[in-house]
Amino acid sequence: MAKRVGVDKWLFGVVLLLVLFGLVMVFSASAVMAKAQTGSPYPYMLRQGMWAVMGMIALALLMRVDYRRYNNSKFVFTAVAVTMVLLLGVFAMRDSHNTHRWFRFGFASFQPSELAKPTLVLFLAYFLQTRIHKMEDWRGTILRAALPPLLFVALILKEPDLGTAMVCAAVTALMLYLAGMQVKYLGIGLLCSAPVLYYMLFRVPWRRARMLAFVNPEADPRGTGFHILQSLIAVGTGGLHGLGLMEGRQKLFYLPEPHTDFIFANVCEELGLIGAVLIIVLFIALGYRGLRAAYLSTDPFARFLAFGITSTVLIQAFFNMSVVIALLPTKGITLPFISFGGTSLFVMLASMGVLLNVTREID
Repeated sequence: MAKRVGVDKWLFGVVLLLVLFGLVMVFSASAVMAKAQTGSPYPYMLRQGMWAVMGMIALALLMRVDYRRYNNSKFVFTAVAVTMVLLLGVFAMRDSHNTHRWFRFGFASFQPSELAKPTLVLFLAYFLQTRIHKMEDWRGTILRAALPPLLFVALILKEPDLGTAMVCAAVTALMLYLAGMQVKYLGIGLLCSAPVLYYMLFRVPWRRARMLAFVNPEADPRGTGFHILQSLIAVGTGGLHGLGLMEGRQKLFYLPEPHTDFIFANVCEELGLIGAVLIIVLFIALGYRGLRAAYLSTDPFARFLAFGITSTVLIQAFFNMSVVIALLPTKGITLPFISFGGTSLFVMLASMGVLLNVTREID
């Protein structure tokens, strides 16, 4: 197959549009809140812009680095070890809202769980590329492939961060299935994880309250159901055309986290169904180009790498949007490229750089 002269320009354009759109919406969603907190409407947008610039630099550099350089045991296991140390080290930091998710350095912060997602994709791509015909060996292949992701998921659950842990678990399952794992092993995995998931959702008091609020948010509209109801109000208020950019009302101290977890609700309110569909179309386009790269790649490592990176973005976007429109219970997970969050944006853009390099090798 002929080697592409350059990277996939459609994929690059979609990523750039998502980032630019995200900067506009972060400013729109955070300006009033930032003005009340700091006296200036720009801090959140400027911080997001700084991370966007650094992320685009990382993307530009990594899309020029041959992805085959990552296909060696020293690089892969070093990445796994560093990520593991960071996931453990975060528990030595002071907690924030009873969670241990960030390393904080003055005005900046770093979230190791964001690094865990591309690291597990890299590990699985390296491990599974030579074991496509050994997927019947559950002990020598499936169990060994699942061990590092399971350790990542366990540490992320301990933080606690159920949303990111579920993204990691879903990506792992999809990559194993792509490699040829039988569906029965997925069923066994679900059965084994069911008690843990039950405990996390129904035996942890604040998560149980979220589940009850998801079923009937009107039962406690000023308490546990507040997030869901305010999000749905924002989505419903937007209608077809929206109220106009910067004209949203729910971000005026009604909708919690309008610039992070619930930024899609702000998009729906200000830009309406048209803006929401535009975002969805951009993610579909990204998914199509990414999965196309995976399908057309003749190198198994590249195929797994492209599939894993693309799946991570799509699954996270699906989770975030589903929470906003009350298809899933509330969980703290960002909308890729759009939500405020420096680590998430930087890691996603760096991952896109790797994916864009993979696209050089296809027609």
